[in-house]
Amino acid sequence: MLVTLEGLDGSGKTTVWEALQASYPDATFTREPTDSWYGDAVYRSIGDDDADPIAELFLYTADHANHLSGTIEPALEAGRLVISDRYSDSRYAYQAATLRETRIDRPMEYVRSIHEPFTRAPDLTIYLDLDAERAAERSGSTNKFERREYLSVVRSNYERLIEEEPERFVRVDATQPPEAALERVESAIERRLEE
Repeated sequence: MLVTLEGLDGSGKTTVWEALQASYPDATFTREPTDSWYGDAVYRSIGDDDADPIAELFLYTADHANHLSGTIEPALEAGRLVISDRYSDSRYAYQAATLRETRIDRPMEYVRSIHEPFTRAPDLTIYLDLDAERAAERSGSTNKFERREYLSVVRSNYERLIEEEPERFVRVDATQPPEAALERVESAIERRLEE
């Protein structure tokens, strides 16, 4: 089973991801961007305010493709639970927001159409829900993807994704104490594992 953690920067995804490692010691824990050279290229583009949005999308997509073939698919074929901190929904939400300033008319549809032929949909996506203003405060607005205005568009994109696939997403209030959020995440994973 593939479980993904999604949400705005500052929503607590990484904190939950780290805490889940104690609860599921036999699971494969992974993340995007990865620590591969593809992921290094992504991190370089994050730090570049002038990075071309379309080129950046393809850096993220290359990292995702490599992550899928090198880590996720082998772990799933071995029967393991895989828990990823960010996955394709991050691309749909974030890169679609970035592409609004290009000639691409329907950014989210474009990003999804690129991924559709090769990606694998998650079995469960935990969405840690946080408003854009609080997300920007928590994340420190240290890069172009952590600004309130931008995060507001990203949040709207996530809402669209949830509306389209409500059975895959579980919304968790990221304003509650971390222990309460973690408990909600663990119960959602356990319910899905039992199905």
